[in-house]
Amino acid sequence: MNNLLNIIASQYGIREVPGVENNPEIMKYFHETGREWVDSETTAWCDAFVDWCVWKAGGMPTPGLNAREWLRYGVETETPEPLDIVVFWREKVDSWKGHVGFFWKKEDGYIYTYGGNQNNSVCIQPYHTGRLLGYRKHE
Repeated sequence: MNNLLNIIASQYGIREVPGVENNPEIMKYFHETGREWVDSETTAWCDAFVDWCVWKAGGMPTPGLNAREWLRYGVETETPEPLDIVVFWREKVDSWKGHVGFFWKKEDGYIYTYGGNQNNSVCIQPYHTGRLLGYRKHE
């Protein structure tokens, strides 16, 4: 996973475009990882961002677009290091919906995640530890 941090950092600040236009930088996360059928950045893109970064670094992306798919890839860990994968539940714990990003740090009951589709952008955001589903070391 050479240069993963550089790849992630190069995308910092990429934002959705208001209105009907799409940011081509966001659309590349879908298209360059084989999801040519996606035609709008309104499609949840946290998984596409993680997949794209891992793929650019020489790793294998997940086959679909569901954040929770990352719970089946890589190696589970209880002690994450920066840039490990972190998966959260969304709406309710037993929902199919989730969020995925790269672990940055854990502090004061929050897990700080470097990811995409966080506040409609690529940034670092805190998520409450109660939403954690798991940490994964990517391969």
